[in-house]
Amino acid sequence: MSYLNDSSNWYLIQTKPRQEARAEEHLARQHFECFRPLKAADDSSRKVRRLAEEELFPGYLFIRLEQGDSWYPIRSTRGVCRIVAFGGAPSPVPDSLIAQIRQRLAAPEPLPRFNQGEAVLIRTGNSEIQAIFLSDDGQERAVILLNLLQREQRISLPKSSLSRMAMPAC
Repeated sequence: MSYLNDSSNWYLIQTKPRQEARAEEHLARQHFECFRPLKAADDSSRKVRRLAEEELFPGYLFIRLEQGDSWYPIRSTRGVCRIVAFGGAPSPVPDSLIAQIRQRLAAPEPLPRFNQGEAVLIRTGNSEIQAIFLSDDGQERAVILLNLLQREQRISLPKSSLSRMAMPAC
């Protein structure tokens, strides 16, 4: 249900641990408008990489309420821990903040830029392999130089699997 008049505001709900989706589902069944910001998360714990989504604000979600709506059904909803309040009263979240969050989530995340010859790390599962960045291979891929079995190999792989090497501490 969408509330488009001036008497509705967004509020912040704290959920029980790892129950954001459950709380959102049960609140939606009660016809409340919810917003649970999700961001893309690279699941590198598996051999086959896949994109997953994770909570932008783990343990929280936003709910839009009319001024006269009762808080009691929300508090007893599965997955909901409490309504975030300051000074004993729920504090409204500005519509502009929700709009900014939505806008940032809709914008594509920029891929890191590397310089030719720069040392990079390739993330593979729980380990990292050092390589040298050679060039871009399209917008989402890179060509790297990898030393395998005493031989240098040119390999093209997704830029998302590369990261900068940490500078050594002095």
